[in-house]
Amino acid sequence: MADARKIIKKIGGSKRGSTRRSSSTRRGSSSTRRDNRVMPRWKYITIATLITIGTLTLAYPIIRQTLNRFTNCSGENIFGICVPEGYSVYGVDISHHQGNINWGKLKSGEQSGPAISFAYIKATEGCSHTDTQFTNNWKAAKKHGFMRGAYHYFSTQTQGEKQARKFISLVKLEPGDLPPMIDVEEKPKDTVKYRKELKKFIETIEKHYGVKPIIYTYKKFHDKYIENHFDDYPLWIARYDVSDPGINKEWIIWQFSEDGRLPGIKEKVDINVFNGTLEELEKLRIK
Repeated sequence: MADARKIIKKIGGSKRGSTRRSSSTRRGSSSTRRDNRVMPRWKYITIATLITIGTLTLAYPIIRQTLNRFTNCSGENIFGICVPEGYSVYGVDISHHQGNINWGKLKSGEQSGPAISFAYIKATEGCSHTDTQFTNNWKAAKKHGFMRGAYHYFSTQTQGEKQARKFISLVKLEPGDLPPMIDVEEKPKDTVKYRKELKKFIETIEKHYGVKPIIYTYKKFHDKYIENHFDDYPLWIARYDVSDPGINKEWIIWQFSEDGRLPGIKEKVDINVFNGTLEELEKLRIK
C-alpha cells in the first residue's frame, strides 16, 4: 500500500504540475494575441502621413486658386473676386445654371458697387436644346436696362447650319441688342470638319442678323483649333487667375473669373470686362 500511495502521490503531483503549465501557456498565448492586435506606432504614423498628403493634394488646386485671386491681385477685390486693373465696363454671361435671377436686385446692386453694364444670356445648344431660363432672362434683362446679348453653345455633334437655324428660330434681336455670341470650347475629333461646320454656323448667323457674331473660347482652345481661321470676328477670351488674357490677338471681352458673387444671383457667375469704354460698347449695339 505504501508503494501504491507513493505512486498515486507521484501521479497526482504530475497532474497538478501539468495543469499549472497548461494554464501558464494559455495566459501566454492570450497575451501574445493581444500584442498582435495592437498596431505598431510606426504604422499609425505612416497611415496618418498618407492621409494628410492625400488631403492636401486634393485641396491644393482650391487653395492655390483662392490664394491667387487675392495674393496676385493688382486690382480691386470686388464681386467677391479680384478684378484686373485698367477696366471699367463689367458684364456677366448666364444660363439656367444661375437659377432664377432677381434682375431688379442685380440692377440695384449698382448703388453699392460697380455697375454690371451687359449680360449675355444662353439661348441654345446644338440643334435641339433651348436653355430653360432664356425667355425669362431675355425679357428681364431688357426690362431692367441691361445691354443684352444672346449666345449659342456650339456642338461638335451636329451640322453648323442646323445649329444656326435653331438659334435664329428662338432669338429675335432688336435695335439696341448686342451681337450674338458663339461659345466654342467642345474639342473636335476632326479639326478640319469642325472648322468647316463652325464657318457655316457663323456665315448663316451673320447673314441673318447683318452683324458679325462674337467668338467666345478659352486660350488653349483658340491657339489649337481656331487661331488664324476666324480672325475677322471679334474675340471673347476666357482665362482665369491672371493679370492679362495673354493672347496674341485683339480681343473685345475677357472672362476673367467664373466665381463672381452678385446680388440677385444665388449661384456663382462668370464676370467679364469689356476692352474699352462704355461708349465704345454702345457702338456695338445693333442699329
